Amino acid sequence: MKAPAFDYTRPRSLDEVWRLLAEHGDAARLLAGGQTLLATLNMRLSEPAMLIDINAIEALKGISVQGRVLRIGALATHREIESSALVARHAPLLAMAAPHIAHRAIRNLGTWGGSIAFADPAAEWPACLAALEGVVVVRGARGERRVAAKDFFIDLYTTALAAGELVAACELPLREDGDVYAFDELARRHGDYAIVGLALAARRGARGLQRARLAFLGIGSTPVRVPRTEAVLEAGELTPAHLDRAIETLAAELTPMADLSHRPATKRHLACVLARRVLASALAAA
Repeated sequence: MKAPAFDYTRPRSLDEVWRLLAEHGDAARLLAGGQTLLATLNMRLSEPAMLIDINAIEALKGISVQGRVLRIGALATHREIESSALVARHAPLLAMAAPHIAHRAIRNLGTWGGSIAFADPAAEWPACLAALEGVVVVRGARGERRVAAKDFFIDLYTTALAAGELVAACELPLREDGDVYAFDELARRHGDYAIVGLALAARRGARGLQRARLAFLGIGSTPVRVPRTEAVLEAGELTPAHLDRAIETLAAELTPMADLSHRPATKRHLACVLARRVLASALAAA
C-alpha cells in the first residue's frame, strides 16, 4: 500500500502549530512518532492534506519531577520511559509496562503523547494512566487545561481533546512509601496486542491493600476500572478466601467486549486469571 499525497511541514513553536491547525482544520494531522499514523496513511484509512511534524518542539519533550508530580512530555518515546531513572523511581508501573509494548524498534520511535491521544483501548499507557489516576495536560491556542484520566478517555479512539488541541504532557503522582504496583498482560506472542492486560496501583496497609486501582486494557472501548472489585480488595486482608471473593466480584462486574478471536466469556475468564496473578505479584512485592 502507498500513502496518498500530502503536504508536510515541521514547525518549531506551538504558536505555529496553532496557526497551521486553524488554517487546515480537519485536513491536518499531527505527526509525532508516527507508529500508528503512518500505518493508517499507507492503508489509506487516513488521508490528510497536511502533515504537521511536531518533533522539533522542545516544549513537548522531557521527563521531569515538578513539585509533587512526574511530568512526562508528549514526545517522550516509549524507550525513553522504559530506560528513565526518574520513571523507575517515581512511577515504576510504567517501567513494568514498557517492555510489553510491541517491539524495540517501535518503542524507539513511538511516543507517550501519541498513545494517550490515540486512545487505543488495547494499549498499555492509557491503562497505566488510569490506574495511576494521572492528569492529561492539554494545550491549544486558547491556553492550557488539565483533564483527569477518568474524564479523558471517552469512547473507542475518542478523547476529551477539542479541535485544535493536542496532548502536551501528562502528570503522575510521585510514588510514596507503601505504594505497590504490578502490570501484566496476556498475548499470543510477545509484541502482539494483548488479549487482556491489567495495571494495578495500590498502597500496602496494615490489613492488606488500600487505594486499590485496577485498570484493564483490551476488554472495553476505554481503559476499564472496576470500582466494586476495588472496594472488596480494600475491605479486608487479602487472605485466600478474601481474594476469592474479590475475583468473584470481578467476574460479575466485568462486561468485556468481544474481538475477532475471543468471546466476552473468554475475555472475562482471562481477566480473572490475570487479576489473581497480578494481585499475587503486588502482595509479594509489598
